[in-house]
Amino acid sequence: MVGTAHRSTGVEGVDGGVGVTALLVAAARAIETHRHDSLARDVYAEHFVLAAPASAHWPVRTHQVPEGDANPLWGRFARYFGLRTRVLDDFLLGSVHAGVRQVVLLGAGLDARAYRLDWPAGCVVFEVDREGVLAFKQDVLGALAAVPKAARVPIPVDLREDWTGALGDAGFDPAVPSVWLAEGLLFYLPAAVETRLIDTVDRLSAEGSALAFEVKLEKDLLAYRDSPIYTSTRHQIGIDLLDLFDRQPRPDSAGALSDKGWSTSVHTPFDFARRHGRGPLPEQNDALAGNRWVFADRIRP
Repeated sequence: MVGTAHRSTGVEGVDGGVGVTALLVAAARAIETHRHDSLARDVYAEHFVLAAPASAHWPVRTHQVPEGDANPLWGRFARYFGLRTRVLDDFLLGSVHAGVRQVVLLGAGLDARAYRLDWPAGCVVFEVDREGVLAFKQDVLGALAAVPKAARVPIPVDLREDWTGALGDAGFDPAVPSVWLAEGLLFYLPAAVETRLIDTVDRLSAEGSALAFEVKLEKDLLAYRDSPIYTSTRHQIGIDLLDLFDRQPRPDSAGALSDKGWSTSVHTPFDFARRHGRGPLPEQNDALAGNRWVFADRIRP
């Protein structure tokens, strides 16, 4: 068990941009972990936050949050990430308990699922992300003497480049079923890169494979620029998410998978908030209104 984290100046952390959003999600997971009605537990999350100079002053416990759950960033938005973590944890575990043994986390960020989930014997977790992010992650986990609960294979490569060769070289076998996850990734990528990524997953997925990913459906992201989530994130931690999101029209990746023979379902986060009895619900000027969680299964023809 990992104990209380201590602030560290010995690890420089990730380098700006999308890397900083990985710290934001880690802080949200840390806060969720310490809620009395937690949806997901990640005892490693606060260590990532406190180890990086960019985030060392951020809250990692509910009592450290100004205004508590009324704070749009560390209340409602953080709870969104907690809910997303729980839903995608359940998706991955459902797939491996059904017999899948290859897990691919695309844009793995500071996700610690290889360490905190109870994987069946024989599971391999491939983590694909930029070298700097994975190196920081390994430094923090190594300092904690953390031990993964599955075979963990980091693959340091940018997903905007050709990553399939690196995945194959690391031992990935496209002839057996896989479960894929692209959590909080696609809306940072150009539309053409998203299409290529979805096509690649399709090409590398044997029958019995599954995929989950997150998309945003807004035609105009700037329509929500003054929403509480975006303004509080800018004002409190200096991250302008709308400057990071790609603003090209998004492809219909769920439809493309259906056309390729996958069985797909599309949900709002609010569907799961109602199912679990906690999490964000719709509100006015809601930056979460366009978010969709897509689940797909590659079935026999």
